Amino acid sequence: MAASVTAALLIIGDEILSGRTKDKNIGYIAEYLTGMGVELREVRVVPDDEAEIVAALNALRARYTYLFTTGGIGPTHDDITADCVAKAFGVSIDVDPRAVAMMRQRYQPEDLNEARLRMARIPAGADLIENIISKAPGFRIGNVFVMAGVPAIMQSMLDSIAPSLSTGTPVIAEAIEAEGIPEGIYAQGLGEIAAARPTVSIGSYPSFSATGFRNQIVVRGKDPGAVADAVAAVHDLLRRLKSDGAPL
Repeated sequence: MAASVTAALLIIGDEILSGRTKDKNIGYIAEYLTGMGVELREVRVVPDDEAEIVAALNALRARYTYLFTTGGIGPTHDDITADCVAKAFGVSIDVDPRAVAMMRQRYQPEDLNEARLRMARIPAGADLIENIISKAPGFRIGNVFVMAGVPAIMQSMLDSIAPSLSTGTPVIAEAIEAEGIPEGIYAQGLGEIAAARPTVSIGSYPSFSATGFRNQIVVRGKDPGAVADAVAAVHDLLRRLKSDGAPL
């Protein structure tokens, strides 16, 4: 089995923490990476504060195969992600001619004012990430990928990044409907199934829908045989509980 490839996501911006902007990137990135066999292990949100960003960058890039960041690479004074990445890596940062050339596909030379050129400031030694929408690039340095916070732009950057990523064995996920049996009835048995199968992850997820209350059990793992065995055990548990008269 291939070695695990892990990742963290660092979301940068006061607007996320204040609630003014509702994050739309976490779910997309998580699903995208999972489908590739990259395990998203941690998501952290930090404010537009240099010390907080640098500390998070250094902690997460040391812990995981990849670190992805979103936000803070725009033209305004509070867009400090690029500077913080340069500081975390101990390298200089300046306007990059490659980034300027990309931006000239959208802007006339006279329109590349000081504010817009902030988006062309790239840490020394970084590779650029193409931005097909607004042309201002993201960048990669070491195992850190710096992307825009705007969802459409972030998604295009992720498509650009994907071919360069190492991947592991994709996670298989199987969902099982608990058929109206409350969690409190199947919790003990489900815990026993999980304890006996440490190579899989088993979770129970209650929710409300237009048709009423719903419990769904999800089995996740990389070994198809182990997942199938756990799924069969869960189905057997639910059948036994129903035959024993578990309340619906």
